[in-house]
This record gives sequence, structure tokens and C-alpha cells, in this order.
Amino acid sequence: MKVLLIEDEKKLGEYIKKGLTEAGFIVDHHLTGLDGYHALMTEEFSVIVMDVMLPDVSGFELVRNYRAAGKHTPVLFLTAKDDLSDKIKGIEIGGDDYLTKPFAFAELIVRIKSLLRRANQSDYKSTLMQIADLKMDIAKRTVHRGDAPIKLTAKEFSLLQFMLERRGEVLPRSVIASQVWDMNFDNDTNVIDVAIRRLRIKIDDNHNMKLIHTVRGMGYRLDAVDSDTTTHPSIEAQHSAAK
Repeated sequence: MKVLLIEDEKKLGEYIKKGLTEAGFIVDHHLTGLDGYHALMTEEFSVIVMDVMLPDVSGFELVRNYRAAGKHTPVLFLTAKDDLSDKIKGIEIGGDDYLTKPFAFAELIVRIKSLLRRANQSDYKSTLMQIADLKMDIAKRTVHRGDAPIKLTAKEFSLLQFMLERRGEVLPRSVIASQVWDMNFDNDTNVIDVAIRRLRIKIDDNHNMKLIHTVRGMGYRLDAVDSDTTTHPSIEAQHSAAK
């Protein structure tokens, strides 16, 4: 996977490039908007990581022109400005995600992988989404677990849709907050935990297979893994080893 990184802060750019390279990506790093734009228009990339405040031209302007040229590669904006209006502007002109500096490198990796999965997942824009016996119809705004309908609030529906789109991935609280609530929450807030708890009651209560999982110290994951079936093999293996 080839990443185009346009970041004028040299040390930060080198840090990001080193981390992404160690994670298995090929990284093309440019310090100016014009150099980056030339690469944008002449080469193919899997994802673009774009600083907003560049010394010669705005990252917003680069992406606006890039989209006008009919290019669809996912773009993740980086910015030092924690401003909701800027985030909205970035998404409106064609950005796919928005990360505020300073950020944890692990979160950058999660977001890049999510953008790649979205771009390559053929059913991403389908109105029907399913995992195990949980079914969501985005167009009809309905959710069922088996044959039983589940009533969700608008925010719970958005949260579940987001988790379905990224099923199998560990989602940090900060990512859930920014993508579902469109804002950054302090680390000590329990808003995300409360929302997940309420959704879990509606989705998982009275079902043997639990779909919403807590990954301690990291966040949450939606996955069709039965906790009972994942525990028994290890016990049997230990028993066999003891023999």
C-alpha cells in the first residue's frame, strides 16, 4: 500500500513516515503543497495524508482541485486547529477523515486502515449490512437480531452503522467520538461508554453470541465471535498438554 504524505513539519513528517514504513506501507513524503500536488496528479496512491496548513497552498485547496479532476483516492486531513467548522469544510470539499494534532500514532494507523478497507470493500455503500444474525437496512432505518426488530435512537443507529462499517476493527473511544458525534471528547468522559452500554443491552442481551466486545485499554470492537467457543479450545489444549 502506497501512502502520499504532504506535511511541512519536517520532524513530524519523518516520524509519520518512519512509523508507516515500519507498519508495512510505502511512503512518499513531500514538504510543500506544490510538490505534493504534482505527485497527486502524476502517481497512484492507496491513501493520502494531507496537512491542512502548508507554506505555499492550503491542503483544502489541493484536495478541492484533486476531486475536481475526478480523483477518488481517500484523503485524511491533519491539522493543528481543533475547529469543527474546519472539519466540516474539509469533509465538504472531498476529505474522508480529519485528525487533529497532536495525535496518537496508533489512531493514525487505525484511521488509514479504515479508509483503505472502505475503499476496497465492495459492499461499503450497500444499504444492507449484516454480521451473524444482526441485520441493518440503512435505507429503511431498520435493525433486526434474527427475526426480532430492534428499536434504536438516531444516535444509536449511527453508532451501530459505524461499527458495522468497521466490523472486526478495534475502535478507540476518540475515533468513535469524532466519527459519530463529530467532536473530540476528553479522555475522562464516559459518554462513549454509556452509549456502548445502551447499545449492547439492545443488541446483545438475551443472545448467547455477543457482538459488541470491549478491548481493555483500547476501545470497542464489533465482531461475530462467541466468547464460549473461543474459550473452550484453549482449555482443551491445556488439558491435552497436561496428558
